[in-house]
Amino acid sequence: MMPLSMAKTGETVTIRKITGRDEVRQHLAELGFVADSQVTVVNEIAGNLILQVKDSRIALDRTMANRIMI
Repeated sequence: MMPLSMAKTGETVTIRKITGRDEVRQHLAELGFVADSQVTVVNEIAGNLILQVKDSRIALDRTMANRIMI
């Protein structure tokens, strides 16, 4: 496993695990980041990621992306 922040632009990955406090994991789950779901990296700007999750595009900073393991 590796953090989502290490995924390359254009790559589609499967989320394996989400780490962090309960509030953080709950917030990410509400955004659509749940285990066994697919996420596509649309772009990376200065370490921050723009991600395609289901039918939405979501921007995450590096610290949040590091909590999502792929």
